[in-house]
Amino acid sequence: MLRNPELRRALLLGGLVTLLASAAAALLSGWRAACATLALGVVLLGLYSVELCRRYRAMARLAADIDAVLHGSGDIHLADYGEGEVSLLRSEVRKMTLRLREQSAQLKKEKLQLADAMADISHQMRTPLTAVNLLLTSLAGHVDEESRGDVRALRRQVARMDWLVESLLKLAKLDAGTARFCPETIPLSALLARAAEPFAIGMELRGQQLQVEASGNVRCDPAWTAEALGNILKNCSEHMQEGTITVRAEENAVASVVVIRDTGGGIAPQDLPHLFERYYKGENAPEQSVGIGLALSRSIAAAQNGTLTAANVPGGAEFTMKLYKGIV
Repeated sequence: MLRNPELRRALLLGGLVTLLASAAAALLSGWRAACATLALGVVLLGLYSVELCRRYRAMARLAADIDAVLHGSGDIHLADYGEGEVSLLRSEVRKMTLRLREQSAQLKKEKLQLADAMADISHQMRTPLTAVNLLLTSLAGHVDEESRGDVRALRRQVARMDWLVESLLKLAKLDAGTARFCPETIPLSALLARAAEPFAIGMELRGQQLQVEASGNVRCDPAWTAEALGNILKNCSEHMQEGTITVRAEENAVASVVVIRDTGGGIAPQDLPHLFERYYKGENAPEQSVGIGLALSRSIAAAQNGTLTAANVPGGAEFTMKLYKGIV
């Protein structure tokens, strides 16, 4: 408590006043009056210190109660305190705590309702999308060569719509905290192979090469994390022509780190701050882009105690995903 500058100033000032009063009493009435004045000053300073200690202990209890409330493991009980400045402060903090808890509960309820609504919409849209796919498959064998290109284009649009609905559902689950993660320890090389597999043919057709250097393991949900990394690879592939996508992954004492770098010329400076915002499309974004993939990737990383950042490097863009081994 003596580390408190206010208390040190108060004791210093009180001691100085006591000494001056004792000196004045000695000059005016002799040493007995000086001793009595000094004793009275010491007693008053002692009583002040005791009262101050009591107030500081009350404030320390209030701080501990607030910390417990912030961590969801306690509450503030007004019956434990009487009148006074600290009690008034405690009363106001209690009101604020109740209000914040009500808002938090309402927000969580709304997020759950949104996740349920998205699940219902996804289920309802899957039926007509499946029917359209079956119809297009049937039509492909009964149309001429010129019309088959239109059928293939329609099938691509249906697949894109199906991916969009699925991604929106996953985002809603992540927001509501209802997404289930099943973490396990796997080699980084296996995780990257799983993430890159769906894009291997497309990269080959574009004349793109994928170079992977991976060592060590990672603790994560393989399915969710592979999807997050796949979205990044897809974004890199779509924003470059012929070139190389380099992936370096390693495990250190703090985290498992995956760095993905492309040779697509980099990200426009005005787009960089908004890159992970939902539905944001940069000036060089492909026409079919809807701005969900990178936002989903960052949400997946954050849900697993990780981070995802982007930066420009000479000749291209670089994405860095870190999955920490503990809370940092």
